[in-house]
Amino acid sequence: MTKENKEPIVILDDKEMKVSDFTPQQQYLHSQILDLRNQKSRIQFQLDQVDASLSVFEKTFIDSAKEQADEVLETETKTLEN
Repeated sequence: MTKENKEPIVILDDKEMKVSDFTPQQQYLHSQILDLRNQKSRIQFQLDQVDASLSVFEKTFIDSAKEQADEVLETETKTLEN
């Protein structure tokens, strides 16, 4: 069984074009586009993680602040009752 190396192609206006047929500038631009798409994907992945972590910290902070507020109210209520 032989391993086939398929040449990369790009579809522009419904036409298949081999990357090897591009000018050097077009090949460079194509490489930049691919790299930027990969970077965008990685950054979005990291942003999803940051958003999830931020939600956890915000919820923990809010719960903590509510707990502290409840304790203060309970102490003030006991003081007023005495």
